[in-house]
Amino acid sequence: MHIARWSPLNKRALMELGYVLLALPIAVLGFAYACVTTLAGVPLSLITIGLPWLVTVLRGARGLGSLHRGLVRLLGVAVTTPERVRRAPGVLGWIRSGLSDAVGWRTLAYLFLKGPLGVAEAAVVLLTWGSGIAHLCYPLWWRAVWPSTTDVGLSIPTLNGELYFDTWPRAFLASAMGAVLLLAAPWVLRGVLLVDTALLRYLLGPTASARRIQHLEETRAHAVEDSAQRLRRIEQDLHDGAQVRLVTLAMHLGAAKDRLAVLPTADPALSGFISGAHQNAKDALVELRSLVRGIHPPILDKGLDAALATLAASGSVPVRLRVALPERCSPAIETIAYFCTAELLANVAKHSQARQADVTVTEDRGLLRIVVRDDGAGGARIGAGGGLAGLAERLGTVDGRLVIDSPHGGPTVVTAELPLHV
Repeated sequence: MHIARWSPLNKRALMELGYVLLALPIAVLGFAYACVTTLAGVPLSLITIGLPWLVTVLRGARGLGSLHRGLVRLLGVAVTTPERVRRAPGVLGWIRSGLSDAVGWRTLAYLFLKGPLGVAEAAVVLLTWGSGIAHLCYPLWWRAVWPSTTDVGLSIPTLNGELYFDTWPRAFLASAMGAVLLLAAPWVLRGVLLVDTALLRYLLGPTASARRIQHLEETRAHAVEDSAQRLRRIEQDLHDGAQVRLVTLAMHLGAAKDRLAVLPTADPALSGFISGAHQNAKDALVELRSLVRGIHPPILDKGLDAALATLAASGSVPVRLRVALPERCSPAIETIAYFCTAELLANVAKHSQARQADVTVTEDRGLLRIVVRDDGAGGARIGAGGGLAGLAERLGTVDGRLVIDSPHGGPTVVTAELPLHV
């Protein structure tokens, strides 16, 4: 076994020692915070300020918990940041969501436990590292403290009383004992820190349900992105393969039709067959191009703003477009946003009797927000099996939502929100 592993001066041992020394004042501060705020909350709970006070205490505990999560990285331990509090609207919603914050309560419990534990860790450091260094250096300072041979030096209890290190041989024996103690110090401290890191992971990390939700969100994101990539490959295969073959076939049939038209002995029935095949090839090409655009519009490769500009210019209702995005969304989100906007503009053209439509695409607190407004007759609703219901379901696959404000007589404002990235 490598000798550096047993050395008290290896990197891991020094990082653990540094962690204990740095964590001690934070642990004492957190313990004092938990005790004072909780005791103050007892009389405050009798009046209306008690519940808001408790919510504030839990928020403060979260902040101290983040300090402990950052400091424990010195030990090579990474504790995942727990989920944020989902604040409900209004004052009562803020109080209700704050009091139901499981992470805040668990962090407060950790602050209560970390105070005594931090003191215990510091005591272990003092008894192992401190005592080991003192014994190791005993021959250097023994005579400075006990200059007379009649004085008594350090002692340890034995079965026959006490053993005093009052001679030079015994002084070097104390030094050897200090060396052994220093070699054992990292392992003793490491055993104590196992309890600390276990509490950190359990009390300051995300809850089991949050980890499950995060895993499901990551799985869904991979599935959505994989689906978008597969559709993109299908679109490329159709565009570069089947579409090219149909264009070639239509050109050959057109050339054959033109050639038969100038031949005096051409069979009219054959000319009709070729003309029909030529027309069918052109119709199939049109349908294939429409299918390709329905899978993944090639214009999306240039960005959502360019794709929406093309979409707005091709509609039957005049559209004023404004796009202000600080960054590009993921491909799957851009595709959903494009088809969502296309469906909403198609509804405007078919049902609203509008003379003007406005499309605004912005970013708001990490969300892509699409607002489509028209000056039509209004009355739009999300009905079972309708196009708007399908849009709401499609947005729901990425935790998006669809909000409709459409009173009778108009105007209609439809807001779609979805994350910038899946």
